[in-house]
Amino acid sequence: MDKKIQSALISVFYKDGLENIVQELQRLGVTIYSTGGTQQFIEQLGVKVVPVESLTGYPSILGGRVKTLHPVVFGGILGKRSDATHLEEMKQYQIPEIDLVIVDLYPFEETVATTREESAIIEKIDIGGPSMIRGAAKNFRDVLVVAAKKEYAALEKLLKEQHGITREEQRRFFAAKAFEVVAHYDVAIAKYFNTADNLYFLESVPEPKNMRYGENPHQAGVFFGDLSELFDQLNGKELSYNNIVDTDAALQLIREFEDTTFAIIKHTNVCGIAQRASVKESWDAALAGDPESAFGGVLVCNGTIDKATAEAINEIFFEVLIAPAFEEDALAILRSKKNRILLQLKKQPAGKSQYKSMLNGVLVQDTDRGNFLDWTETTKRKESPEEKADLLFANIVCKHLKSNAIALVKNKQLIGKGCGQTSRIDSLRQAMEKAKQFNFSLEGAVMASDAFFPFDDCVRLGHEAGITAFIQPGGSIRDNDSIDYCSKHNLSMILTGLRHFKH
Repeated sequence: MDKKIQSALISVFYKDGLENIVQELQRLGVTIYSTGGTQQFIEQLGVKVVPVESLTGYPSILGGRVKTLHPVVFGGILGKRSDATHLEEMKQYQIPEIDLVIVDLYPFEETVATTREESAIIEKIDIGGPSMIRGAAKNFRDVLVVAAKKEYAALEKLLKEQHGITREEQRRFFAAKAFEVVAHYDVAIAKYFNTADNLYFLESVPEPKNMRYGENPHQAGVFFGDLSELFDQLNGKELSYNNIVDTDAALQLIREFEDTTFAIIKHTNVCGIAQRASVKESWDAALAGDPESAFGGVLVCNGTIDKATAEAINEIFFEVLIAPAFEEDALAILRSKKNRILLQLKKQPAGKSQYKSMLNGVLVQDTDRGNFLDWTETTKRKESPEEKADLLFANIVCKHLKSNAIALVKNKQLIGKGCGQTSRIDSLRQAMEKAKQFNFSLEGAVMASDAFFPFDDCVRLGHEAGITAFIQPGGSIRDNDSIDYCSKHNLSMILTGLRHFKH
């Protein structure tokens, strides 16, 4: 059923964009009720406004905590115009009908992000706002509710084009948006109070964005979140579902390094990574590790992309390049392909938890931070400084490969990797075959494993190929088999005490 807006209640924290709506309501002859700062804002526009206090008979009390919590206000919002009893009671108690509610919420999340002062945070828990929004949304058959400033433009358009007349499907649409706003707000508050002793799964991520498709063309896909918080996109098409997955893997990896590092990601696995004195040298070494797999990959670097690097990168096909900065002449080169996605990183994702939908529930875990608990040298042969640097590098790289994972590193360059295999020895064979394919010698290389060696077969095979140092978490009942082999053959083995399974 169509409804004409004859009265409106406005109480907002954010007033940007409100001016045009207020003036349009004035043009339509709508009675406006308001309070506090919003009332003052409307009055300064020269628009007549009725103070809510004149309806309730009470001023704003308790430091502003109680302003609109009154039967006259909520009766005007919740009264059913089709119910004769409601109308009779509203007339008896002099409750005006309220046809439009424009209310937003105190900035709770913004306050949590900027202060640790609990008293300030608590005062930003809105009470009246969510109650009015929920009431108006519940009564959408009679009332239009606008609960966020991002809906102001749609409201203004509706008022102008329909001259204050609203249709039920429109009111229902705005009600759904309003319930989303309140639900997100309540989740944010609950998460603030949530503790490890009172853990339950709560998450609300606004701004859904439809993907072209999901992991495959026959699957629908949606991303919830605001990527512009993390990147400025400087070129290219929209990120796909798979682009986002690989970009996340790339950022999780590159955040581990401070020295200049370049990495290539394919299906979330590292297929090339190197650390050198310059970005260009790092790129060249990363690509040399597996130039075949680099095709169509996601590239990430922690240094500025200069012209020389851009010219080299421009020679291959890739999906995404992520870097903290780009020189202008580098951008000119890289923008030669219109679909090539260039992302300038502004900040790393701050999430402390990861979760997956599994079976009939959700799995939640801490993000895998840290690389070793201990640095236990288990053999008499101490690793050289060069080997130690390579072992540290290899351990990080291996952490970011799918299990079972093996990383072979030499001179801070990944020269062979095996991942996603059902046995560790198969991962090693795969890694050695990769090294052989691209003509790398394993003499003096190091090996990292994401989990313990259940037998001594990996160290035996690695030693036969020329590997001189190993790093692994340990924890097998047969750790000594591998340790004894290394001791007997003058090899170095480090136990970290920290496993890095990745599925």
